[in-house]
Amino acid sequence: MADWRLQGQERFLKAATFRKRQYTPYRVGWDHDHCEFCGTKFSEHHPDLTEGYVTTDGYHWVCERCFDDFREIFEWDEAPATS
Repeated sequence: MADWRLQGQERFLKAATFRKRQYTPYRVGWDHDHCEFCGTKFSEHHPDLTEGYVTTDGYHWVCERCFDDFREIFEWDEAPATS
């Protein structure tokens, strides 16, 4: 059975390096992001997710559940956490 969360993310997330940290917007004016797999909302002011895994460039966010589910398949590395 195929996982509905897999929708071509390997194009930009294969072998990526992530850090676990509190959510911060990628740039001024952004107030939220979504998990690249399940779509759960990350926000500093939203109750869904305020912490997760982000690529080292700060752009792509993945929730803890999806990170655990896809870590091996996508061959992700984890850098030391930052605040």
